[in-house]
Amino acid sequence: MVKGVSRRVVVVRPDECGMFEQAIFLVRDYSVPRSDAVREACKIANGYLAGRTARRRRRFSAWMLGAAFAVGAVLSSAVWAAVVLL
Repeated sequence: MVKGVSRRVVVVRPDECGMFEQAIFLVRDYSVPRSDAVREACKIANGYLAGRTARRRRRFSAWMLGAAFAVGAVLSSAVWAAVVLL
């Protein structure tokens, strides 16, 4: 929380993703040129988005793998029961 202090901020509004509306970065060093601060803020925001989509894909793959194992276990049990009962 900033009280009674003037701070320099960079606001990034992404175009391609509806995950968040805007990201606000507080600039620590006033000697950094504005273009460098904006470039760094965009790089951080894009890195966050890339990390989120990659994580989501891994969860989906793990879920699908678990479902495949469950289906395989049920089918193998059914085949085993059919062989034993015949």
